Amino acid sequence: MNNTNLFQIFKTSICLKLKTKLSFVLFLVVSIGFAQQKISGNITDANGLPLLGVSILEKNTTNGTTSDFDGNFTINTINSGSVLEFSYVGFKTIEIQLKDSDTNLKITLEEDLQKLSEVVVIGYGTQKRADVTSAVATVKSESFVQGNVKDAAQLIQGKVAGLSVSAPSGDPTTGTQISLRGTSSILGGTNPLILVDGVPGSLSTVAPEDIESIDVLKDGSATAIYGTRGTNGVIIITTKSGKNDMKSTIEYNGYASLTTIANTLDFLDANELRQKYDEGYTFNGANVEDFGASTDWVDEITREAYSQVHSLIFRGGNSTSNLTASLNYRDIEGIFLKSNNEKYTSRINVNHAMFDNKLKANVGIILSEQTFNALGDGSSFNPYIYRQALIRNPTEPVKNDDGSWYERDVYFYDNPVAYIQETIGQNRYRNTRFDMSLSYDILDNLTVKGLYTRKGNSNIRGFYQTKNHVSTVKSGQDGFASRGTDDYVGNYGQFTIDYKESFGAHKVTGLAGYNYEDNTNEGFWVNNRRFPTDAFTYNNIGSGQGLQLGEAGMGSYKNSNKLIAFFARVTYNYDNRYLFMASMRREGSSRFGADNKWGNFPGVSLGWRVDQEDFAENWDWLSNLKLRTGFGVTGINAGNNYQSLSGLTYGQYFLNNGQWVRQLVPSRNANPDLRWEKKEEFNVGLDFGFFDGKINGAIDYYNRTTKDALFNYSVPTPPYFYGSIAANVAEIKNSGLEFLLNITPVQNENFEWTTNLTYSTNTNKIVSLSNDEFQLTNDFFDQGYTGEPIQISTHRVQEGQPIGNFYGLKSVDIDDNGIWIIERPDGTLVSATEATTDDRRVLGNGLPKAYYSWNNTFKYKNFDLMVNLRGALDYQILNFSRMFYENPTISYNTLDSAYDQVYGKAVLNDVQRYVSYYVEDGDFLKIDNVTLGYTLPKNILKFTQSFRIYATGLNLATITSYKGIDPEVNREGLAPGNDERDKYPSTRTFSLGVNFTF
Repeated sequence: MNNTNLFQIFKTSICLKLKTKLSFVLFLVVSIGFAQQKISGNITDANGLPLLGVSILEKNTTNGTTSDFDGNFTINTINSGSVLEFSYVGFKTIEIQLKDSDTNLKITLEEDLQKLSEVVVIGYGTQKRADVTSAVATVKSESFVQGNVKDAAQLIQGKVAGLSVSAPSGDPTTGTQISLRGTSSILGGTNPLILVDGVPGSLSTVAPEDIESIDVLKDGSATAIYGTRGTNGVIIITTKSGKNDMKSTIEYNGYASLTTIANTLDFLDANELRQKYDEGYTFNGANVEDFGASTDWVDEITREAYSQVHSLIFRGGNSTSNLTASLNYRDIEGIFLKSNNEKYTSRINVNHAMFDNKLKANVGIILSEQTFNALGDGSSFNPYIYRQALIRNPTEPVKNDDGSWYERDVYFYDNPVAYIQETIGQNRYRNTRFDMSLSYDILDNLTVKGLYTRKGNSNIRGFYQTKNHVSTVKSGQDGFASRGTDDYVGNYGQFTIDYKESFGAHKVTGLAGYNYEDNTNEGFWVNNRRFPTDAFTYNNIGSGQGLQLGEAGMGSYKNSNKLIAFFARVTYNYDNRYLFMASMRREGSSRFGADNKWGNFPGVSLGWRVDQEDFAENWDWLSNLKLRTGFGVTGINAGNNYQSLSGLTYGQYFLNNGQWVRQLVPSRNANPDLRWEKKEEFNVGLDFGFFDGKINGAIDYYNRTTKDALFNYSVPTPPYFYGSIAANVAEIKNSGLEFLLNITPVQNENFEWTTNLTYSTNTNKIVSLSNDEFQLTNDFFDQGYTGEPIQISTHRVQEGQPIGNFYGLKSVDIDDNGIWIIERPDGTLVSATEATTDDRRVLGNGLPKAYYSWNNTFKYKNFDLMVNLRGALDYQILNFSRMFYENPTISYNTLDSAYDQVYGKAVLNDVQRYVSYYVEDGDFLKIDNVTLGYTLPKNILKFTQSFRIYATGLNLATITSYKGIDPEVNREGLAPGNDERDKYPSTRTFSLGVNFTF
């Protein structure tokens, strides 16, 4: 074979190989071309709002993209039948397997409530839920109680274990009562510190409809960074605010409500009273005879109350600037005539970013005006009026034949309708708050921030009783007018430095800050009598003759206080398994004594994420298991302004050289040792989650000791100038268990059921009330008061005993003459006429030992149903209404039950007494809030993003053995459980509402 043939063979072989390779490459290119799909789509949330920045990833590849401002995206897939994964912070990740026909997708992402709760608000910042080592609870707006709520606290009623929120009064101008983990102070109260967007405020600073979430810091390690204001816990309110690149929207929420009395007392009506006359009963005082009318006096002064609430929220912005503005109008009627509450609230919040988002600025303004009628001098409700309606003879007419008010000259007995109609009054409150903050990212991991807030509250009030008022008719007052005003101005400044760093398995954050606050209160008041005309009411107060006759009054005041603090916190996370947090606050207050101007408040906590350990890697059923423990010291600021300083006041007048001179007398002793009340709290907790979070919850045990609790002690004069002094002496202990459980029993495409259960206990004890320097005469003091004619204390606070003990005579029987039989502490029985105050004993306790709740949410297609139940266990109530009105011997109208046989033996024939017969068990279960809603399909109202209508009810039904109006009574102070005779009754409310976004 020659060279030419060899060359031909080689050339042919090379060409065949090249053709084969080119054919393979062309086949691969063509195959890829045919396999690729160009997929486009749009991504929104459940309300139809576009989502910016959603991550779209072709599963098991690096091929991905993100959605734009309008939620649009485009991606070229590599493999036929690819699976696209859509993920976004705060939303559930979903996967879509593509079909050949898929070219334009419509994706809706659902909020993942568990992920939303991963970021919680803590002191001066936020933290991932997984990293939290303290007892912190978070409630989002979608879980709030709905309807005509009183304030922000009622939004989370029954939602947080250990937090008691109650509304014992139906007065539309009053708020809720709050207690977290029991009573930790004698004089300091139980109200937690309220922060609105990080600034101290109140539960009514913003409208409930304007709140995005509420975080509750419960234990000492979490609240220590707030020092002297953290003892009763911290509630952090976060308002609805803007986000970068958000679509412009307008959100409306409005509802109309009907409010009625939740329950009524069963008093004798006119026909029943006449029947008692026929049965031979004789009366004196008010019911001495039949006056011929039939009047329902409670009905005459009450009404079915109608209310309306409207809220608008405007949002819009871009990558550098956004704005949120809200307007809220509340027109709430009370069930009593002239009982109302009208309030306007507006808020503007502007965010602006510069220099590649390194510099961030925020400006916020909150304005509100509240107006309500005054049936009392400076108050919205006068309990005396309600009392008169209860006890008034139902056979009396409202008016005389000549149109004048029907009155009778009986002791403390007045026409309640006249009392209301002849009273003119109005209170107006105006509140302002201006916030400004700047933050700058010096480095990627180092940020400085400054915040300044200016707050101002002012009110002006007027009150007038006309010449036809009973005060003129009976007492010759000839008109009474009162006028007053109060003004508050506060400055709040804050500077912080935040640092965060990650290296390997280690994560560290640090916070250091300075806080300044000053508050000034001032005001004055005047009153006068004997006016020539009713025409001016309280607007020409100088025309009254009471000024010349020495019957006018006046007064004014001004006080201020300052608080300065330095604080720091550090957190450490190793490998997402071992967690550590420590904080320290050094705080000074102008209220502290000269020798104790500064206090230190440390906090420390540890966490162990057991589920992240290697040995738990195969525990597929376990999604979360974290053990927490912490210790913290918090305080309560020392008493009132100037309480550490000696004080003088003007006493009685005396005649000196022919002139009347007012005596200047001591009013307060100086105490340079006056300081904060110090609470030390230990907490251990366990967070758990099973089956991908379908079951999750937390268990906490706490033990808190309050040392140096303030109380007023009697001291000798001399050497002291005044007979009592405020001193830090007492010690109080609280302990308890808290349990939270969240379950999703059913979840599918059309139906979802989520349920939430809470249970908490509290045990309280007074450890000591005296020390070597300041001592009580006995180891106890009495609190609470029955009022006349019984006139005795209702509670005893004693060393070794819990706060809230009822203390009175124990009734065990009744004799044939209808007189109580009393059991003495030694077991002997005596007639009540022989019993003395020494025969009193503990009759029960007015603070529940346990609270519980069961909250359920059902969703079926476009329908949603929320049912909230809650209750309290193991406590007693002193039923004032029965104690005063369940007695046929009194001079006024009575309850029907006054004529029932006591102990099945005889009708009561004794004077009114405070005995154990009127101390009842208060355990209850309430169907507290039921809401049914329907969200219209998006194709019905295309101009809206979402449209929902709903009906809701509050305080719907109560299961209890308690015989009073409502077992949810006052729990504040040292006399809890007193169901006061004349309090504003609790109410039941039904609402119809709509909320939509467009």
